[in-house]
Amino acid sequence: MFIAALRTIWTFPTTAVGLGVGILCLPIGARWQFHTGVIEIHGGGVAWLLENAMLLKGGAVAITFGDCVLGRTQAALDMTREHERVHVRQAHCWGPFFIPAYLLASVVAWWRGQNAYRGNAFEIEAYRISDARSGTPLDDRL
Repeated sequence: MFIAALRTIWTFPTTAVGLGVGILCLPIGARWQFHTGVIEIHGGGVAWLLENAMLLKGGAVAITFGDCVLGRTQAALDMTREHERVHVRQAHCWGPFFIPAYLLASVVAWWRGQNAYRGNAFEIEAYRISDARSGTPLDDRL
């Protein structure tokens, strides 16, 4: 219990970003749920932001901020859960440094001539683990 409390405190600066987005999107239809120790928020303004305000072509289906996962829809959260849980575990390791480290990993990938998203070391790990656990590549499920 004590370790879980420390992990929550360590991760909270990153989690707060996701919670802030979720709170701002509550009046415009965001839905909240708690699943396997993680706050999941989807729909409404969250869906719009993921589709229109991401640097990825076509937007993002889901994104993790600490112990908070934002998804376009409930189905998107269900499909990406294993992948996003890898990011939750990464955030537990990196704590308040997760977002800067993730962004730096994208810059490094881009500088090496790789795709800033798919070449990001955090994404490589998340795809490798989630694809192995599900038996089907995430790209094939989306």
